[in-house]
Amino acid sequence: LTSRGSQQYRTLSVPELTQQMWDAKNMMCAADPRHGRYLTASAMFRGRMSSKEVDDQMLNVQSKNSSYFVEWIPNNVKSSICDIPPRGLKMSGTFIGNTTAIQEMFK
Repeated sequence: LTSRGSQQYRTLSVPELTQQMWDAKNMMCAADPRHGRYLTASAMFRGRMSSKEVDDQMLNVQSKNSSYFVEWIPNNVKSSICDIPPRGLKMSGTFIGNTTAIQEMFK
């Protein structure tokens, strides 16, 4: 995560953006995704970037963390790219995940 004020001093890359999207510290609730398994996930990227680089990074996340994904839903991670970046930024990413770790919030 980068504030708009410090954006000019920092170059964000697709690998770094992908890592931040999947990081438990950047989730909007206190459920730790490492305590559950992902049923599905979607990553939306905005800005000029290579679709091959995005696909490679998403595949890398899935292969390195395969134990955090259910095996009975094939191709359960989708990604999309909009080449128009948000105003004032070069690139951004949004992540939505459906994980069983959310049950922590209801106990």
